[in-house]
Amino acid sequence: MTPISICMIAKNEEKYLAKCLGLLRPHFTEIIIVDTGSTDDTLKIAGLLADKVFDFQWVDDFSAARNFSIKQASNDWILVVDCDELLEEIDSPNIQKMISKNPQGIGMIVRNNPYGGGGQPKSVLTERVARLFDRRLHHYQGIIHEQVKPLDGSEPQYFHIPISFYHEGYVTPETAGKKAQRNLELLLIDLDKNGPDPYTYFQIGQSYTALKQSEEACHFYGLALEFDLNPKHEYVRTMVESYGYALLELKRYSEALQFENIYDEFATRADFPFLMGLIYMNNALFDQAITEFTKATAMKEYAVAGVNSFSAYYNIGVIYECSGHLEKARKYYRKCGDYAPAITRMQSILA
Repeated sequence: MTPISICMIAKNEEKYLAKCLGLLRPHFTEIIIVDTGSTDDTLKIAGLLADKVFDFQWVDDFSAARNFSIKQASNDWILVVDCDELLEEIDSPNIQKMISKNPQGIGMIVRNNPYGGGGQPKSVLTERVARLFDRRLHHYQGIIHEQVKPLDGSEPQYFHIPISFYHEGYVTPETAGKKAQRNLELLLIDLDKNGPDPYTYFQIGQSYTALKQSEEACHFYGLALEFDLNPKHEYVRTMVESYGYALLELKRYSEALQFENIYDEFATRADFPFLMGLIYMNNALFDQAITEFTKATAMKEYAVAGVNSFSAYYNIGVIYECSGHLEKARKYYRKCGDYAPAITRMQSILA
């Protein structure tokens, strides 16, 4: 069996830390916590529940803190966890099998991020995040939104591992703007220091998206996509989808239609056909829109909850309602279950 050390960095995480560590402890024999300047009870909780606790002077560089933490571990295989990530499911025997099959690879966990509020329906964004690796072969790069990269500069090789976390501390609409502005400032410093990089451009675009500055977001997504990128990488898929939504936000509908040219590369999960459905809707290509939404409902893999179920059915219902096919509209609204917008439309039709 390959021993695995949990490595975490923390600052003022008393709200989640005890629960996080309590869920991890039955499955891992070593937990390392590196504190970057807590002023609450984080250090007290860490001292009681972690195996090793270290102080690290914050230098505005997440990779520096991450790399310091992994050096403190007794084991070479590292699983990085954030303090606000709560373990949901784990299959330890299969994780061991995946390590044996991918000794030079980087394991991708599942992270479920709740979002919404502020008047918006609550939902869940599911993503794959690179977190499990051999420190003899990998380290972190990037001062913010840090990535695990091979030490020899080669292309990362990813594999999925059967472990999922619920991201309890995911940003709400009320806090997203403040965090995005902070991130943007650090990302621009990183860009100036290290030069053009597609992942940095992607994260800058994400920050502008959070700040509701779609024009700037499109600019940086476009810069990133000028690189020769692997469409199988999680961030590349997310970036393409985010780019499409930004174009729709800017009402650049005809430009968004160009996504037809990359359909075969990116329609590997329900999010992309769903996006294409929206693009066709906004270009008044309603038959094509229904086809794409229907395709989305047949796909199991997705990132945003609803794109392969209630959101897709809702949009089909809207198309049928607007075209006067009310019985078909009701049929698809009923498929949405307790999705509030669909219930509202049903009531409107019946009124």
